[in-house]
Amino acid sequence: MLSNFTNSLQLLEVVQKEQLYKELVLQIKKDFELANVPIKLTADISPEELKTILHEKVYVLIVERFEQYLNLLYVVDIPESEVRKIVPSDAVDIAAEVSFLLLKREWQKVWFKNKYSS
Repeated sequence: MLSNFTNSLQLLEVVQKEQLYKELVLQIKKDFELANVPIKLTADISPEELKTILHEKVYVLIVERFEQYLNLLYVVDIPESEVRKIVPSDAVDIAAEVSFLLLKREWQKVWFKNKYSS
């Protein structure tokens, strides 16, 4: 069920209803590893914790490791057009928006994989 979500917690709520939360966490870990960005996520992490950790990690990448940030966006496959739509403000707000885009894209991957794999 791919819908128009308004925030990360709403998206994570739907993921849990679809019973694909564990797969989402695994997909996030996989893509962060592919981008060579260390992230510590456990299988039993709560949605609120996941949202917070992603937000903090993206913030640090934007502020301190911009090349890794760009590489992560590439690996996760977040369209540049979506990133350009973010209204420039402070790094905290931008990190929150990018984290939401990241969650939406990872959810797409998990949803399609679940729906169309045999």
